[in-house]
Amino acid sequence: MYQNRRIAALIPARGGSKGLKRKNVLPLNQKPLIGWTIEQAQKSKYLDYFLVSTDDDEIARISREFGALVPFMRPDYLASDSATSVDVALHAIEYLQEYNKQVFDYLLLLEPTSPLREDDDIDKMIEKMILHEEECDGLVSLGPVHEHPDLMKVIDGEKVLPYKDGSFEARRQVLKQVYFPYGVGYMVKVLTLREKRTFYPERIVPYVIKRYQCFEIDDIYDLISIEPIITYQRGM
Repeated sequence: MYQNRRIAALIPARGGSKGLKRKNVLPLNQKPLIGWTIEQAQKSKYLDYFLVSTDDDEIARISREFGALVPFMRPDYLASDSATSVDVALHAIEYLQEYNKQVFDYLLLLEPTSPLREDDDIDKMIEKMILHEEECDGLVSLGPVHEHPDLMKVIDGEKVLPYKDGSFEARRQVLKQVYFPYGVGYMVKVLTLREKRTFYPERIVPYVIKRYQCFEIDDIYDLISIEPIITYQRGM
């Protein structure tokens, strides 16, 4: 709890990942991928409750071994390619309220494919969200984009064209910094999630992460890129 607000965290981890098979249980520096996010949630001073939502027995077993709660197995219709994070989150919130009599003011979504959180990221996100709760309904973690979209190109047949209208060449020095949302954390008021069915409400506050944290594990190249980053950060 923080400032009398009850806060739950949800770690979504279905078994049928497509880009990288069984990615949530693959070893990352000798630890299952999902274990990194579970351990980060355990370090929070403010979370009242955190759980893993999964349809997969192995993921559920490993999650419990790392100390996470898995109070239900996710139904099949929420483990399909068409199921959204909002659907999964609302199912978890309704389950906790109906069966555990647990009611929360905020939900924090922690994607296990973004394991490069710093120890205090979760609590800093919570502090910032509640500091701005009068004017904002949600928070999203954003990382600086290294390759600016104004510098990107498209291929039309055998022609190279600018991705955006305007000059074919742009000077990086005059371009505004742009950001991409990463799964370090998405935090939203539960009332807003129910009413608007989104993690991107109109009123949203940013939580800017560091350059080295700007990875999401979608394929094997992401996985092997993150391993030396973890080793390097530990040695600093």
